[in-house]
Amino acid sequence: MRRFRYVHATAALAALALAATACGTTETSGGGPLPAVTGSWAVESLTTGGKTLHAPEAARVEIGHEEATGNYGCNGFTAELVQEGTSALTVSPGVSTNMACEHMDFETAFSQLFRGRLTIDRGPDRLTLKTVDGSTIAMTPKPPAADAPLTATHWTVDSTINGDTAASLPAEATGKARFAIDGDTVAGSLGCNRFSAKATVDGSTLTFGPLTSTRMACEGPAGEVERALTDLFGSGPLTWKVQERTLTLVAPDGKGLTAKAASAAE
Repeated sequence: MRRFRYVHATAALAALALAATACGTTETSGGGPLPAVTGSWAVESLTTGGKTLHAPEAARVEIGHEEATGNYGCNGFTAELVQEGTSALTVSPGVSTNMACEHMDFETAFSQLFRGRLTIDRGPDRLTLKTVDGSTIAMTPKPPAADAPLTATHWTVDSTINGDTAASLPAEATGKARFAIDGDTVAGSLGCNRFSAKATVDGSTLTFGPLTSTRMACEGPAGEVERALTDLFGSGPLTWKVQERTLTLVAPDGKGLTAKAASAAE
């Protein structure tokens, strides 16, 4: 089972909440508007050491006035920023997750380049950040994604949380724990047995009533995940937060889960 440090919005990642409001514009010498530095950017590619690395789809940066949040391609990160007008910014890396991912060469290079003093080169449809050795991060404007609704969304559990540590689900249990909230009812699978319960949403808290479930004997990793989710759902009010297509549920004792919204094709 892969384990990684995890920063969440209610206990310390969904602390990777993204500030996606773009503000202000600059003009080209011809008078046309240039995209502001602050805002939401999709990473297109990196150039470093004479090579060009193309970004995975999830790579992005949300640039604010004093901080940045984003995703290296799989792992999320935060950073502090000091801007020098429109010519440069200095990046001090903050926290990040540390999960083994498919595009680790790109993630490692991105994390090494997005730090220190970076000069800014802006065009009408891109932003390029350049390091002192000439390496570059090329980005294009990315409209902020809408948050998936808590209810009427099919959620698939992808990690369990314990304090400031999270563990991705073991391969044998991946994709098996799912649930959806419809009105005042939640139903789905705990990873082995199907379940249903009353669900009460009160502001930022979600409370499940007693679970009714099938009674198959569940062994191995799927059984471990099922027991963890059963305990979590029965532990009382859970703090919930949705960031784009990720749901985080956390109990007062710091235990919780993250789940991904199903795509339209699922």
